[in-house]
Formats: sequence, C-alpha cells, structure tokens
Amino acid sequence: MYRAIAANKRNTVLIMFAFLVLIGALGLVADYLYGGGFGIFIGTLIGAGAYTLFQYFAAGRQALSMAGARQIQKADNPRLYRIVENLAITEGMPMPAVYVVDDPAPNAFATGRDPQHASVAATTGLMDLMTDRELTGVMAHELGHVKNYDIRVSTIVFGLTVAVGLIADVLARMAFFGGNRNNNGGNPIVLVFGLVAMLVAPLVAALIQAAVSRQREYLADVTGAMTTRDPEGLASALQKLGDYARPMRKQNSTMAHLWISDPMKPGVMDRMFQTHPPITERVKRLIQNSTRF
Repeated sequence: MYRAIAANKRNTVLIMFAFLVLIGALGLVADYLYGGGFGIFIGTLIGAGAYTLFQYFAAGRQALSMAGARQIQKADNPRLYRIVENLAITEGMPMPAVYVVDDPAPNAFATGRDPQHASVAATTGLMDLMTDRELTGVMAHELGHVKNYDIRVSTIVFGLTVAVGLIADVLARMAFFGGNRNNNGGNPIVLVFGLVAMLVAPLVAALIQAAVSRQREYLADVTGAMTTRDPEGLASALQKLGDYARPMRKQNSTMAHLWISDPMKPGVMDRMFQTHPPITERVKRLIQNSTRF
C-alpha cells in the first residue's frame, strides 16, 4: 500500500512532464506551420507550465463546479456526512469537504491535491439507491483515492487534459482560418500532417487519462475494503452501479475518470477510452480476495 502511495507521488511528476512534452510538441508543430521560429513553442510551454501550477491548486474546485456539486454540512445530510466522518476517523485522516450532486444517476467521486485539501461528492441517485452498508463501501472507496493520493494524480490529469484540448483546438482553428506565414504551410502535405498532429494530441491525452484511472480504481477498491473490512458491501454497491448505471446529466469526458462509475454515455470508441475497469471484474476481485481483508 505504501509503495503504491509513493508510486502515485512519483507518477504525478511523470504525468505532468508527459503532458508538458505533448503541449510543447503542439507548439513546435505550430511554429513549423506558421513560421514563428520558436516563439509559439516557448510561449506555449511557458503558458502550459503556469497552467499546470494553477491546475495543481485549482483543478479540484473546477471539477466540483463542472459536476454541479454543492457543499453540505452535517445538518444538511446527516446520513452521508456521518458515514464520511466515521470513515475519516477510522483511517485517521482529515475530514474531507462533503458535496452532493443533484443527479439521479448513482455515482460518486473524490478530488483535491492531498488529504488535507480533499473533497468527496455523491449524487442524490447514489444515496437513494444504496443501503447504508453499500454507501459506506462507496465512500470508503472514494476515501481510498484520497489516502492513496490518487486524487492528486487524477486532478492534475483532468486539468492537463483540458489544456491539451484547448491548445489543440486553438491551433486547429488557426490552421483553418488564420492562414500561415511561411512556405511550409503552403505545402498541403505539411499542413495535413500538422492538422493530424493537433487532432491526435487530445486523443493521446484521453488515452493517458484512461490508463491512469483504470489501475487506480482497483487500488481504491482494495483500500476501501480494507477500511470497512466489508468487501461484500462494496461489491454489492458496485453490482448495483453496474445494474442501474445511467449517464450523468452533466457529462464531461475530461473528468470522467474521477467518478467511481463511468458517467458517460457509451460510444463507438468507448472501450479504447474507457476510464474504468469492468464492474464485473472489480466485483470478482473483491469477492475472490474477501478472506484477505
């Protein structure tokens, strides 16, 4: 467990570096197409670095805002608040901020940069569907993300995925509507290559996002089961999430990996960019290893 936490801290730096390389590559492509020397590359890299730092502190609040989450106190929802409070005490962790998302789709997520600045959120649909035992399992899973520092990695990935998409979109619009300032841009092959690079970059970012999320879901399942000593409770909750899954009202692919269950409506390329391992596999692992908890 402690090795996994240390690995997540290292992975934060590696992921930030990988995204900066991807963003820098977009800048180089733009410089080549539009004759900017290294001006666009340097500007993009500096901007990306500043944005990365900003996202480190702000991405958690941004995710909560995009989900439409509202913060609650114990008096607002004693059931959810006390479950989270008891789990935090059990783990010896700081009490995270608790949020509710008004959505009939059963789901939950955690965000923040560390246990001292963490937030957990649950949908109204989740609370309506789950028994206390199952809701405890779900929130233990989310606190597992906090304990394992998954929230730091996931939150930064969320912010940088947004950044790559925005930069690629701006550069693609420049290619179509802004013209170019050198002879290379006049070559249709070069222009097509540049456009392909700009369109592929967000797909690469999405693949990184999906890969980062899948393994962390398994680890959070294990951590949650160890916290409650009740893997069957979490397994039952996951089974319900699979049986009653429905898309969220506010869908956003950039934060899909934060939720315990995929909030997106399945598409043609769903399997390739799937941010979550199959529910059936997660349930199977919990039941098979129940005696170890």
